[in-house]
This record gives sequence, C-alpha cells and structure tokens, in this order.
Amino acid sequence: MIQATIELDKVMQLRSKGALLVDVRTPAEFAETTIPGAVNVPLFSNEERARVGTLYKQQGKAAARKLGIELVAPKIPRLLEQIETARQGCSGPVIVFCWRGGMRSLAMTSFLNLAGIYARQLVGGHKGFRCLIRTFFEQQQWPPIYVLRGLTGVGKTLVLHRLTEQGYPVVDLEGLANHRGSAFGGLGLQSQPSQKMFEALLWERLQGLVDAEYLVTEGESLHIGRLLVPKAFHQAMQTQTSLWLSASLEFRTRIILEDYPALDQLRDQFERPICALKEKLGRKRMEEFLVLLQQGEWEKLVRELMIHYYDPLYLHTLPERRVEIDLEPFDAGVARVAAALDRLASG
Repeated sequence: MIQATIELDKVMQLRSKGALLVDVRTPAEFAETTIPGAVNVPLFSNEERARVGTLYKQQGKAAARKLGIELVAPKIPRLLEQIETARQGCSGPVIVFCWRGGMRSLAMTSFLNLAGIYARQLVGGHKGFRCLIRTFFEQQQWPPIYVLRGLTGVGKTLVLHRLTEQGYPVVDLEGLANHRGSAFGGLGLQSQPSQKMFEALLWERLQGLVDAEYLVTEGESLHIGRLLVPKAFHQAMQTQTSLWLSASLEFRTRIILEDYPALDQLRDQFERPICALKEKLGRKRMEEFLVLLQQGEWEKLVRELMIHYYDPLYLHTLPERRVEIDLEPFDAGVARVAAALDRLASG
C-alpha cells in the first residue's frame, strides 16, 4: 500500500489554499462533528461500521479487516467518483481523515493515489483536530473583545450583521450556535450543531480574525441554547468596556416580530417555554400569556413578555464600564456603534 501522510499543522495551512478535506467516517460521525469545510465520503455506512466493530470484539482484528475489505471493495469506483466530483475547483491535494488516522483513512488514501489522485492521510485523524481545538480554547490569548449589550429586541444581532458587512472583526456566536440565545431562541430554526461542531466553527471564525486588533460580539450567557461558550473566551468577553444599546419598546417589539417569521405556524412551539415561566412569574401571568398566544395577539404578547420577564431579567446586566448608544433610527445607530468601536480601539 502507498503510505502518504501529512501533519495537522500543514493541513491547517492548506485549508485556505484549495485543499479538499475528505472525512471517511460514517454519516453519523460526520453529523456530530468534522473539520469545517470537509466533505463526507464514508467508507462504511453506520450499520456496516457497527458490524465490523462487533466482529472485532468477537473474533479479533483479522476477521474484522476481512469483513471491512468485503464491504468496501465493491464501493471503490463510486467512492473515487464522489471525491473526483468534490475536488472540482480545488487546486490543492486531497487530505483524507478518519477518527484516529487509522485503517479507514489509510485505505482511502491508498485507493486515491493508486488511481492517480494526489492524496495524503491526516496523521492523528479527527482526534488530533479535537486536541488542537481544546488546546486552542484553553491557551489562546485573546485580543480585546468589545461586547454589544442591551435589552431583548434592541437589535444586537442586526448590528453585528451590519458591522460584518462593513468589515469589522465580528464573531456572531448566535449565528454559529444557530440559536437566538433566549428561552424562545430556537423556535423556527434548524437544530443546533453539536458542542464539538460549535467549537470547531468558532475556532474557524477566530482563525479568520487572527490578525484583528480586537473582536466584536454580543453579550451572551455561558449557554446559547444547549451549547456552552468556551469558558476562557466567555471570560475574555467580560473584561472590556461594553457598548450598551438602547431603543424604545416599540422599536424592540418590531425587531422581535421581524426575527420570528411565520409566527402563526410556530404557535404550538411557544406554549412550552411560556409554561416554563410559571415558576418565575406565577400561574396568573403565565395564563395571561397563553391567552394572548392562542388569540394570536403577537405584538401584545411580545410587549408583555419584555415588560414582565425579559426587561427585569436583563436590566441587572447593565455593565459599569459602558458606552451608551441610542440605536434609533437604526442606520444612524449603527454608525454610532461603529464610531464608538473606532474610539475604543484607538484609545
């Protein structure tokens, strides 16, 4: 067999230069997490890998390898075709990885090189990449992180999007986590990534900002939905002067309603998080919210939720070190945020 390997640090350099990363683990493994940008060309299906693993435990390595060869051999032409299709437009090598840099990635790398396709096996596999991610978030020294804060609905995420368009070094944690960061934050959205994939996506974004003098994000608790912001990064978010954004209740209500399209289709999904507020607000207030929900009084429901739940909950987060910015009207407010960031960065 042709043995051609590559170390993880070199792979990270080649990612931005047209290399194609091929994850040959099962669809289930890939769905949980992968190296950002990789394509999945699984050597085994989920069921096949389970069969090979069971045989390994029962009869040993030789029997498992034999079964693996029997399962993979008929697929080789199709696997090579999949990779050929995926590498169209890629100018770099094909880099193949499995979990530990073992037999699966070695086999695929060998098939590719025998077929005349320049390929390398990632030493350490995805396990090595996970080690890199953990070390990164434990040891990285962050530049100043300026955090947008404010009451619910003020439009922090919209401001981040506008700043991104203007070239500011933005880290959109909620976008990476696919969650709006509140009790209702997951409604109407696809499932969140796994914790490992969230960390990988955050790492990738931060790699793209490695030369930035500072970072901009919005205030979050340690948890975004079911995901955990890496603790060292979250702690770094608490150290700089914050930008406190303010706007009228009417403005914030409009922002919330625009952020939840097709509300009538989501009505049933709102009931459970509203019921969960009973412990904090009492049964009477919870039932009032449920009545508004059933009547489709969305604007009033949003206003009441902010007045009685969200505003009292988040007013205590008003930081001592802050720059206060009126966000109305929105375009002028974004300009004021940008100017404040420029002052903070230069001072």
